[in-house]
Parts: sequence; structure tokens; C-alpha cells
Amino acid sequence: MQRAFGTELAYYETASGVRFRGRTGSLTVTKELGPAVMAVLGLDNRPAAKPHFRPRAAQGTNDSFKPTELAQLYNFPTGVTGAGQTIAILELGGGYKTADLRTYFGGLGVTEPKISAVSVDGGQNKPGGDADGEVMLDIEVAGSIAPGANIVVYFAPNTDQGFHDAIATAAHDTVHKPAIISISWGSAEDAWTEQARNAMNAALQDAAQMGVTVTVAAGDDGSTDGVTDGKLHVDFPASSPNVLACGGTKLVASKGTISSEVVWNELAAKEGATGGGVSNLFPLPQYQAKAGVPKNPETNFQGRGVPDVSGDADPTTGYMVRVDGKDMVIGGTSAVAPLWAGLVALINQQIGKPLGFANPLFYQLPESAFRDITSGSDGHYKAGPNWDPCTGLGSPNGTALMAALLNKSTAQTGV
Repeated sequence: MQRAFGTELAYYETASGVRFRGRTGSLTVTKELGPAVMAVLGLDNRPAAKPHFRPRAAQGTNDSFKPTELAQLYNFPTGVTGAGQTIAILELGGGYKTADLRTYFGGLGVTEPKISAVSVDGGQNKPGGDADGEVMLDIEVAGSIAPGANIVVYFAPNTDQGFHDAIATAAHDTVHKPAIISISWGSAEDAWTEQARNAMNAALQDAAQMGVTVTVAAGDDGSTDGVTDGKLHVDFPASSPNVLACGGTKLVASKGTISSEVVWNELAAKEGATGGGVSNLFPLPQYQAKAGVPKNPETNFQGRGVPDVSGDADPTTGYMVRVDGKDMVIGGTSAVAPLWAGLVALINQQIGKPLGFANPLFYQLPESAFRDITSGSDGHYKAGPNWDPCTGLGSPNGTALMAALLNKSTAQTGV
């Protein structure tokens, strides 16, 4: 492999004991192969991404929500269950226990959705580690919102190759045929190699062109995305122009009604904040041309704005879930991606066809389709009217969103 690609491979070990294979130097291929090769993945198998979930530090308060309660607060459509839809959930570690899921959905009084696992590049459903919180959160939120949908969990290694192959496998799965892909993993966009980022973005573009809606968590570390260089960063794959990037809010409710909703920012308490900002690598997509996305303040680059939409993510107002036999509260934008995935499944069933790549439609809808979040900051950027780099277009107003999409579809078809 070293000779084939003109590089040097070695084994490394982090201070925490994680051992991985890495490379130094650039990669080369023969002149004949050059035009056909987009990326060479798999030589480096260091962990590529992290899950964007945050367990609540202090359990037992009354500020958390069952996913079904959030569906009611966000006015999700009723009378639909996501029947006939398949939601793909991508996981780069961890696993789920069927007994926990049965107990959880039974406790909610929700019909347990059909759940199955697919192995990608040798990845397996292996519960028992820290990533179980991510896996269970994703399944339980999406399954609570759309219990009639089929949920297929694609397990892959946490490498650039594994992440890419999980996206490609789900997008091209002719057996399960997912209409929605939910991704709750990511890393700062400039932490990826250019070739890995390009390959993953191409796979996401394939999904969009095939009519698959991809919801992605925008990150849990504010406007720096957890990078310690003092600069602004956005998370990838949320910064891909081919996905619906999902940011986070702090939602407070009383007597079944939302009393306040602001940008999630608990950085002072070391409990995270929504990711958001302006990409320094992906140019502004056409669908955001009139959204008022500012230029990157550090580079003056006119980049893709993150996120597109948002939802409750603050661990202090998080989601009641069950993980490895324990009931707990978890927040993070990891919860928002499956929340929106479940909503899209409901919408797909109602309108009778896949919503597909939703971004161009969403940016044309009336403001009433979303709950505009105008208060708060993610560390650098501030929320304001309409789209902003903290919460995007806002959190969902489910029934109004579906009605607006139906009106848009009717106007386009003339039916």
C-alpha cells in the first residue's frame, strides 16, 4: 500500500489508549488513474467523527421531555405514523438492546417500530460502550415520532472510509429503500482531508439527487465547533450543501404550550451549545441566496450557512430516553436530526411521495412554517429574525410546515 500510493504508514496511540493507523505525506497514483480517482480512503483509520449528544449533568428535574411531548409542542401532524417510510440511521459505534427499546416504547404507549441493523465494512450492533447513548437516542426519538416507519440502523467503523461507505450504502440500498437518512456524527469541516470531505459530499449529493432527505446534527460546541485554535468553525457533514443541517434550541413549556425557545448555549456550564456559522469551504448554495447569510467574518468567504433548521437540544431541557437499562435525559443536536427525520417521515406519508432534498423548498416557504428563534447566541453569532447562523429558519411548526409544502406541491403541479 505504501508503494502503491507513495506514502508512509505507521501505528499511533493517543494518550487515552486509542490505537490507529495513520499516514504522512501526500498520496500519489499513476498518471493513467489520476482522472478517475476522487479519493483514497482507508489507509488512515483514526476515529473520524464524534457523536453530537450530551447527557444531562443533573438528572431528575421536570424540564425534560418525552419525544412524543415535543411532537405535540411542535404541532407535528396527527393521524399519520410514517407508515410506508424507511428511516436510515447512521452509527459509527455503539449499539442497541432490543429489550431496552421494547421497554421504552411500551412506557410511552407507542407501537414499537420495526428496527433492523445493517453491517457496513464490518461494523456491528455492539452495545456496551459510550456510543450507546447516541444509538439509543437516535432510534428512540425517530421511532417515537414515526412509529409506523421502518428504522434501519447502518453500523460502520468510525473512519473516513466507514463514514463514506455508510452514507453510500444507505443512499443506494435497493432492499430497504430509505427515504430519510439521519446522521448525528461529525467533526469540524477543516479537520477532514480534502479527499475524504469531497468523497462524502459526493455521496450526500447522490442521496439528494435520488430523492433522499438527509438530516444532520450541526454540532454541540458552539461557533468554534470545539476546536481550540480560537477561530470559528462549522461541523461537517452538516456544512454540506446537500443536507438539512439541524441546530439546537432551549425549549421551556408550561401546560402543554411552549413558553420560551431560545438558542441553546450552556457553554458557561460546560454543557455545550448549538453549532452554527458560515462554512469556509463550501460556497453559498443557490437556495440560500436570499437568506441573508453573512460572509465568514474571518476570511470574508461567502460560504454555506449552518444550520438550516433547529429544535430542542439543550441537555437541561433534553429528551427522556433509555440506554443500557437506565432511564436518563440526553440533549445535543444529535436529538434534532432524528426529530426532523421523524417529522419528514410523517410528511412523506401525508403528501404521498418523498419530500426528497428539502432545502430549496424550505427556503421558499412562509415564515409561519417554522418557529422563528430570535434570542440567544452560539458564542459568536446571534439569533435574529428569519434565518440566522444559530438556529437557521427556526424550529418546526409541523402542521403548518406540511400544509405549506402541500400548497407548494399543488402550485407546482397545477393539481
